[in-house]
Amino acid sequence: MKCTTVRKGMECAFMTAKGCGYNGGVCFEIVEQCKGCGRTIEIRSGWYCSACPEPTNKWKNGNCNLATHVSSITSEKNQKINPIKASKRSRK
Repeated sequence: MKCTTVRKGMECAFMTAKGCGYNGGVCFEIVEQCKGCGRTIEIRSGWYCSACPEPTNKWKNGNCNLATHVSSITSEKNQKINPIKASKRSRK
């Protein structure tokens, strides 16, 4: 449904016929970590996330999983090689 509170006219998953069903009934502005994200939108009343109504909850336990400006770094672990199996492989 279309939002009738903060993001007027935009699609919102929390809107019902009775009004906003999110905790408190309003969307919250973005936090400092959200600056530079592709999901931020500017509305007359401020900057908001287009995917999440309360961005502080997304950043509480680390990086936001919806952030487009943060890349997840995966480190490759060196696998331990069994010396007995390695010696058998080298004989082939």
